[in-house]
Amino acid sequence: MTRRQAHHVRRMLGLILVTASPLPSIAQTINDDASVTALPYDASVNEEPILPDDQFEARLPQVENADPAAPLPSIESWVDQQMPLQADAPTQLPPATEPMPELELAQPLPPLDSVTVPANAASDDDPNAKQPDIRYTTSIEGFGNSGLDDAFKDASTLIDGKGRAETAAMVQARAQEDEKLAVRLLYSEGYYDATALASLDQSDDGTLKAVISVTPGKRYKLGEIVVTAGPTVPQGLVRKSLPLQTGDYIIATKVEGAEANVALRLPENGYAFAKVGERDILLDPATATGDYTLPVETGPRGTFRNITTSGDKQAFGADHMEVIRRYKPGQIYDSRKVDDLRKALVATGLFASVGVDPVRTGEAGPDGTEYVDLHVEQEAGPPRTLAGEGGYGTGQGFRAEATWTHRNLFRPEGALIGSVVAGTQEQGVSGTFRRSNAGKRDRTFQAGALLNHQKYDAYEAFTAGLNITWARQSTPIFQKRWTYSYGAEILLSNEQTTVDAATGENRRLTYFIGAVPVQVGYDRSNDLLNPTSGFRANLRVSPEASLQGNLSPYVRSTFDLSGYFPVSDSLVIAARTRLGTINGVARDDVAPSRRIYAGGGGSVRGFGFQELGPKDVNVDPIGGRSVNEFAVEGRYRFGNYGVVAFVDAGQVYESQIPEFSDMRYGVGLGGRFYTNFGPFRADIAMPINRQPGESKFAVYIGIGQAF
Repeated sequence: MTRRQAHHVRRMLGLILVTASPLPSIAQTINDDASVTALPYDASVNEEPILPDDQFEARLPQVENADPAAPLPSIESWVDQQMPLQADAPTQLPPATEPMPELELAQPLPPLDSVTVPANAASDDDPNAKQPDIRYTTSIEGFGNSGLDDAFKDASTLIDGKGRAETAAMVQARAQEDEKLAVRLLYSEGYYDATALASLDQSDDGTLKAVISVTPGKRYKLGEIVVTAGPTVPQGLVRKSLPLQTGDYIIATKVEGAEANVALRLPENGYAFAKVGERDILLDPATATGDYTLPVETGPRGTFRNITTSGDKQAFGADHMEVIRRYKPGQIYDSRKVDDLRKALVATGLFASVGVDPVRTGEAGPDGTEYVDLHVEQEAGPPRTLAGEGGYGTGQGFRAEATWTHRNLFRPEGALIGSVVAGTQEQGVSGTFRRSNAGKRDRTFQAGALLNHQKYDAYEAFTAGLNITWARQSTPIFQKRWTYSYGAEILLSNEQTTVDAATGENRRLTYFIGAVPVQVGYDRSNDLLNPTSGFRANLRVSPEASLQGNLSPYVRSTFDLSGYFPVSDSLVIAARTRLGTINGVARDDVAPSRRIYAGGGGSVRGFGFQELGPKDVNVDPIGGRSVNEFAVEGRYRFGNYGVVAFVDAGQVYESQIPEFSDMRYGVGLGGRFYTNFGPFRADIAMPINRQPGESKFAVYIGIGQAF
């Protein structure tokens, strides 16, 4: 193979079959009417000398009983004398003799087209009758140390056919495809001299054997590496972004990955319009190396400037996109910030389709750069959604919530949300105005009103409220490390409460409550709904005042910490703890709906909702001022299903500080069905050392992990 023949490895070479032609006959060489011209004798050629006539005749075989004076017989008469025909014998040549066994074994496997196999056609008696399948076996030879056996078997059409085919022609076609597959795989790993031959052999019982014989040949390595590109900032950026070294094997995926890295790194460093050209590899069979050349057009280095937008149906204009972007005009172009803007636009949920592309302006920017504008092509999607969720918990009963949302009623991103709650122990309606990206990226402003009725063993409350909140929270697209919220709420609640735990005396009181809650979260987990590694921490502090006769100020505080520890790809150990306290007031001066409770699906499983803690004479919970909870569970996943085993512990105390005593425990099992939006959860648990009035077992159904 010459260097020119080895050129252009970027294209897959086809398999070339060379067949030998038979030598021409004398009749083809010398025509009857052609004259023969004697050629001069070249003494330099190593041949035997021409014999004189007398020596030549002496070496001829003698014919017995031949008359020297008689003329020579014709060929036809000589044949008749040597092989006389029988009177009743057919006038045809005798059959060919069988080859010697040792010669037959030495022959190569017959080519695909030479094997005679059953036609597998329908019979004349019943043309519609289904004929039996052709059976065949597959043998693969020669991959050796290339490590491509498994890859070949995974993609082989012969193996995928499981040894059956409708016709022999189908087996032949599969073998030919596998022949090409073997060569492609070997080329992809640098075996550019590789050949493959597919052949069929037929046994006495009619079974076919397909043999793929592979010869990898030499494996080529990278020789000289040349990158042709203009100057960059920083210097040598293109070559540094190409992770290929002389002496590396020429592996297709590695070469393509290196070139993709160049196409990625250049736009991240200001070169928005960089283009990676077509590689050229010149193979040298003598050294089994390939000289690699890659042309790259860097284009101008750019800086961000303006955002423009177009589209028949627009959700909002470029001015709001300027609020959402994370970069500042005049900064060096970075494709990662362009991708971030695209994701942020998708996260609004307002677009059926949206694309963000850089546009050349040709206008000079600072420091020798060129200004780059971003153009957003948008098509607004349906702004209204109707959603629902539901669940069941022992002690909490069934609860379903339906939500109607117009996400862009008050442009830009001003949503109106209406919600209805229906359940066995809770009912309510609420309305909310929410503006996303309110004056700043990821900041949400929300104001709402609610009417709600709750009836549990601990209390019954009719509540009306107003609230206002500014927040930065995680979304399924953007899971944020730091989150926060702050705001204010005013509640008017009429509640039935136990005024004497010893006698169980109840009284209905009206509370006027004001609160200023603040929450800070830190999330290092790897998933919002189904974390398998990392941890989360959340602190919520809510200074409040309750007016019922006298004004009672207090502070409600809760700290949550959870961690996720992967033991293997299938098994995760998860653990959590919660500490809570109410400081500054006696328990009975706090509205029952604002006290601390424990028990239920999001708390200590095995117990009913709000079932733990102090109780009155009727064994109804009355709440407390502090709590500690702990949980650990093993999550084992197989495919889209999973099982969970867990142990929960916790207790509610009347004191302001958790006492970590008299702990209650629940154990249980759960099932998980994993979907695209999170796992569907069903848990069943039972309390250990169950006390009078407590549930024998508890069932919890919902979306997402317990924590």
